[in-house]
Amino acid sequence: MRYVCSVCGYIYDEGKEKTAFAHLPGSWKCPVCKASKGAFVPEEPKETPENPGTPAPLDGEAPEDLSAGQLAALFSNLARGCEKQYKGPEAALFYRLAGYFEAVSPPAADMDMDRLEALLQEDLQKGYPALAAAAEAHGDRGTRRICTWGDKVTRMLDSLLNQYLDEGEDFLKDTDVWVCSVCGFIYVGDSAPDLCPVCKVPSWKFDKIEGRESI
Repeated sequence: MRYVCSVCGYIYDEGKEKTAFAHLPGSWKCPVCKASKGAFVPEEPKETPENPGTPAPLDGEAPEDLSAGQLAALFSNLARGCEKQYKGPEAALFYRLAGYFEAVSPPAADMDMDRLEALLQEDLQKGYPALAAAAEAHGDRGTRRICTWGDKVTRMLDSLLNQYLDEGEDFLKDTDVWVCSVCGFIYVGDSAPDLCPVCKVPSWKFDKIEGRESI
C-alpha cells in the first residue's frame, strides 16, 4: 500500500519502507514538507480512458459578496502577482486597495481554533473543488494552478494547526517559521527548504517570519 502526502506529493511506500503506515507514530511527519501523518491519504488508482475520474460538481449556489477582509487579501495577492511579473505600478495600485480594505475591515468575531479549523475544512471540501470544477469547465489553466497550489497550502495550514493543538507552544519552541513568497506555503524549521514543496521555487523565495505572537 502507498500513501501520498496531500501537501507535497511525497509517497510513503509500505513495501519499500517495510513498516505499515498505520504503525508509524502519531508524531511522524512528512520527510519533505513536515506535514503531519494526518495529511497523508491512500494513493488512488491513476485515471485511464476507462476510468477518467469524476470532477467535483458545482452546487449551483451564487457566491456571496466578499467582505472587506477578503478583498484586502485578494488585492494583496494580486499585488504580489504583479510584483512577480515586474509590474511595479500595477502592484502599487493593488497594494493601495489592499491597505484601504484592511483599514476598514472590522475585527474578526468569534474566531477560535475550532472556527479556524471549520473554515479550513470548508475551503478543502467545498471551496477549492467547486472552483476547480468551474476552471476545468472553462479551460482556465491559470485558475486550475491556483486551485492546486491553494489546496496544498490550505492542507499544510490544517496540518500545522493540528500539530499546534497537539503540542502547544512547544511546537514553535526553538525553531523558525518560513513562508513561500510565491504560493504561501508555510514551513516550520531552522532554515527554509531547498525547494518549496508546493511551487518548487528555491529557498531564497521564502520569507522568515519575525516577532511571532502566541496564539
